[in-house]
Amino acid sequence: MISFNKPCNTNNEEQYVLKTLKSSKMSGDGHYSKKCETWFKNYLKTKKTLLTPSCTAALEMSAMLINIKEGDEVIMSSYTFVSTANAFVLRGAKIVFIDINPKTMNIDEDLIEKAITSKTKAIVLVHYAGVSCDIDKVVEITKRRKIYLIEDAAQAMEGYYKNKALGTFGDIGTFSFHETKNYTSGGEGGLLIINNNKLVKRAEIIREKGTNRTQFFRGEIDKYSWVDLGSSYLPSELQSAYLWGQLENVELIRKNRLDSWNLYYELLKPLSNKNLFELPFIPDYSNHNAHIFYLKLKNIKQRTKFINYLRENDVYSVFHYIPLHSSIAGLKFGKFHGNDNFTTIESEKLVRLPMYYGLKEEEIRYIVEVIKKFFTQL
Repeated sequence: MISFNKPCNTNNEEQYVLKTLKSSKMSGDGHYSKKCETWFKNYLKTKKTLLTPSCTAALEMSAMLINIKEGDEVIMSSYTFVSTANAFVLRGAKIVFIDINPKTMNIDEDLIEKAITSKTKAIVLVHYAGVSCDIDKVVEITKRRKIYLIEDAAQAMEGYYKNKALGTFGDIGTFSFHETKNYTSGGEGGLLIINNNKLVKRAEIIREKGTNRTQFFRGEIDKYSWVDLGSSYLPSELQSAYLWGQLENVELIRKNRLDSWNLYYELLKPLSNKNLFELPFIPDYSNHNAHIFYLKLKNIKQRTKFINYLRENDVYSVFHYIPLHSSIAGLKFGKFHGNDNFTTIESEKLVRLPMYYGLKEEEIRYIVEVIKKFFTQL
């Protein structure tokens, strides 16, 4: 069976994990945590980087940082993972879902303005498959309307919009190092980046259980105490050590994934040209990170048959999100603004093919042959 995913491992990670196991520091903010945060700060050219146990934790911190309260509204796409919405619902917000652009599967930036009310506190952009919407339009809206912009860049490490890193346009950006992502910190893991100087100090406090402990360790105060709300949002040093082993091989990992993505595209383009399915759309403004390779079939019925056929032939593929606005919690905690012209119907077409570091060329060619055989039977 060709797996849908295998956690990235370059054989460089073990040395740092073992070194940490033998050290006297295994909790957060140790040697490798600091090395990783410095690397990201320099690489992403941002003001502040803080490792977190998960992207979910980073999103929850974001909601606290912008003081989400009961009755606030947060605008986002419905085609996303539950954490994107749940982080703000936990603080009392009402989620306002709007339709997607069917080409990119991201929020339709042209629908945002009409969804804004006096209660709107933030807009959250989800960069699906490492590709963004037209961010310039959204930045202009948020600045003019004085609304926070938060980027859920869980899938977007090393994705770019007009040669600027995704996650660095908003007040806050969040990333994931879950085992399904391009880079992992050993199963889970996340990153909070702060692009708004006014939020930096409070981010450190929220991350340290609501205390000013970080300032104390820097020698800025003579003792620390509880000063704000917060929680324990530090990853273990083991997570950071594993991640550091991957950051040393960023170029290797990126090239490997892009080679796989490009081979898929090249081999499947002839079938796409026959209108058998749609291939991923990459806008001119985008440099993607080969996080996901997906096809969009005719409808959910064909997709189900397709997934089953691949599994019968030892290829494990999956569909992705069920739109949040149609879920039990989505109906309770959110509302859909405007018409659902594309979110549901496009989500029912999409299927993800195996994509991970180390996927072999012969495996991709086999997958493509299986796909070809499926369509000859129709």
